[in-house]
Amino acid sequence: MTGIDEFDWNHMRAFLATADTGSLSAAARQLGQSQPTLSRQIAALEADLGVLLFERVGRSLEITQAGLEILEHARAMGEAANRIALTASGQAQSIEGRVRITASDVMSAHILPDLLREVQAQAPRLRIEVIASNDVSDLMRREADIAIRHVRPEQPDLIAKLVQEAPGHFYASSAYLNRMGHPESKSDLPNHDFISFGDTHQMIAYLEPLGIHLTEDNFRLGSQNGVVAWEYAKHGFGIAPMSQNVGDVASEMERVLPDMDPFEFPIWLVAHRELHTSRRIRLVFDVLTKFFSN
Repeated sequence: MTGIDEFDWNHMRAFLATADTGSLSAAARQLGQSQPTLSRQIAALEADLGVLLFERVGRSLEITQAGLEILEHARAMGEAANRIALTASGQAQSIEGRVRITASDVMSAHILPDLLREVQAQAPRLRIEVIASNDVSDLMRREADIAIRHVRPEQPDLIAKLVQEAPGHFYASSAYLNRMGHPESKSDLPNHDFISFGDTHQMIAYLEPLGIHLTEDNFRLGSQNGVVAWEYAKHGFGIAPMSQNVGDVASEMERVLPDMDPFEFPIWLVAHRELHTSRRIRLVFDVLTKFFSN
């Protein structure tokens, strides 16, 4: 195994890019290298560490258990390297320009304000524009620099990083529960009204494996706009799923079936490849990563 004085950070960057993108070709594009060069760097790192980091399964490249154990430490090293670079050059306070973040309307309204305060504290000369949207095409059309999404995008030119599995629950207003009664089990839920967030059929399909069997008749009101749908739930029109850090702070709302295990909302940060060359985008991406990982 290599000593720390012999450590080659380029090899670790190749490992991180391959783990993030899931393929050697995508990792090579991300780092602006040829695929053979990146493959040699991965092989050299495996030789130095004495472990197999990736293995081929059919046409896919899958990270091994040893690779997963190293990945967490490698990410920490990468984030530390970025912070060191910013601190050493005094860039954080001097970085200026615009960074556009796209996130869902609920996240934009209820979760991002704390994050934006942190960005402004670190880089007061930055201008942040928030685009409340659920469409990853914002990035593809270059209408945004960073996207926060609940589904990993498939486009190979984008860098995606899973930063959190956020817990969620069902919520309803106290007024609704006093009027309609408190469900005592999942089998009681089909007797209640639900608020639809966008595609009702997708919501029904998502809840089925959880043992919650609803039909379109349960969704008498809804909106494509998540903030509007959540307001309808707060006004007592029915039960709504919501992330815990939003639902628990709404004083008029109560958890429905509070003993039920939470469901999870994966949170992905997505950016263009220029993440590696733009100081202002890199800074905001790193602050977002730290914010969601805490």
